[in-house]
Amino acid sequence: MIAVDTNVVLRRLLNDDAVQAEKARRLFEAESEVLVTDIVLAEVTWTLKGKRYNASREDLAAVIIGFLQERTSVFESRQTVWSAGKECADAKAVTPAGGIRHAELADALIVNKAKITAERRRGRYRGTYTFDQAARALPGTEPL
Repeated sequence: MIAVDTNVVLRRLLNDDAVQAEKARRLFEAESEVLVTDIVLAEVTWTLKGKRYNASREDLAAVIIGFLQERTSVFESRQTVWSAGKECADAKAVTPAGGIRHAELADALIVNKAKITAERRRGRYRGTYTFDQAARALPGTEPL
C-alpha cells in the first residue's frame, strides 16, 4: 500500500497542472491500494471549499463518494468516511455572528472516529464536546 498527500489528490481532481495531474492519475491506476487518510480528505475539502475553488456542499459530497467508489482507494476507516460524509451533507446550517455555516468534513470525521473508536474499545460513546455551533448540528455532539 502507498499513501498520497493532499497535493496529489488535488492535482488529480483539479487538473490544474497537466503534468502533475497525469502523474497522479497514473499513480492511482498503477497501484492496487492507495491510502487517502482522514487528514488528506479534510485538507482536500478545506481547499476546495475555499475562496479559490468555492466548491458547494454537493461538490464536496461528490468528491467523497467518488473516492469511496474507487477500487484502489483505501481509508483509515471506510465506515468513518461514509458516515462523516453523509452526516456533513445532512447537517443543518447555523447562523452565528459570522454568517451561515455548516459542519465541515473535519468535524464529522472527529465525531465518527470517536464513535468507532469507542465501539472498537467496547465502550459506550457518550458524545463529542465542542464549542463549534456548526459542528453541534452533527449527531453525537454535545455543547460545552
